[in-house]
Amino acid sequence: MKPDPRSPGKGAPAIRLPVKQLLLVLGVVATLYAAALLVWGDSPRTAIARLWSLTGVQAALLCLLNYGLRGLRWRLWMAHHGRHFGLLQGLRLYLAGYAFTPTPGNVGEAARGLLLARQPLGARQSLAIFGAERLADLLCLLLLCLPAAAWAWEQGVLQRAPGWLTGLMLAAVVAVVLATGALLRFRHGLLRRFDWLHDAWACLSVRPLVWFSLSLAAWAAQGVAVWLICRDMGLSLGLLTAAGFYAVAMVGGALSALPAGLGGTEALLTGLLVLQGAAAGDALAITVMVRLLTLWLAVAIGVLALLYSAAIAREISFR
Repeated sequence: MKPDPRSPGKGAPAIRLPVKQLLLVLGVVATLYAAALLVWGDSPRTAIARLWSLTGVQAALLCLLNYGLRGLRWRLWMAHHGRHFGLLQGLRLYLAGYAFTPTPGNVGEAARGLLLARQPLGARQSLAIFGAERLADLLCLLLLCLPAAAWAWEQGVLQRAPGWLTGLMLAAVVAVVLATGALLRFRHGLLRRFDWLHDAWACLSVRPLVWFSLSLAAWAAQGVAVWLICRDMGLSLGLLTAAGFYAVAMVGGALSALPAGLGGTEALLTGLLVLQGAAAGDALAITVMVRLLTLWLAVAIGVLALLYSAAIAREISFR
């Protein structure tokens, strides 16, 4: 009797979805979001109701575009490692990885390649693609930070900002500069010492114009979504500045290495919006809406895609 070709292969790794941890994170975050809105802003029900407005739907579609473009980039690098997928299958498998986003530094997303039921990637290859994704995202987010930096210079923000926010922004800038300098200075030694980093660098050499265009367009789409939400809340903010605020918050949250940048991203985005002139309650409501669409929508879609891929399509194995 021939085995079912769709059944999990013997080489599939033993990985379990951290359902309890995910539910715990969701519960804590939902409680904190609701408590913050109750104390400093509108009621949670009022803020969430805006998600169903025309602006909310437009912003959600832009976020879906972000996920799709980054999924195309992932297919490109998977093909580089000999794993070829159809368009819908590749996007579904990529989206399934978003179920692991609420992990420190988003490292759980590296499990995408490991979970494949047939021809799973090795740990080194999975880390390589994950590393390439993070480096590409960082490059494009840093570029999108430039309008926010120009705004801060023109407005003299560092002189007016609270001490904690100034320190956080300066720490983020210093960390990025030091990390970039160290990578450039010691890249040859790092590439020799860490095989997966060498492979990540090799991924970035595959059709660089394609992955750069996909990455920049993806993050720009979410920047436009933030701008739409700000405009809907009555905050006068330029498109490039809004995208820059979001990029700064994302970079700062990533440097915190907390699960999905929780806490750091929200604090930075809220603080920047307040400095722009938004009331604390409005800034907080905007931040909650942005995070629900740019983060938790992805996690929800990821969980659904993961369950479908594992239980129905049998493309993913947790053995």
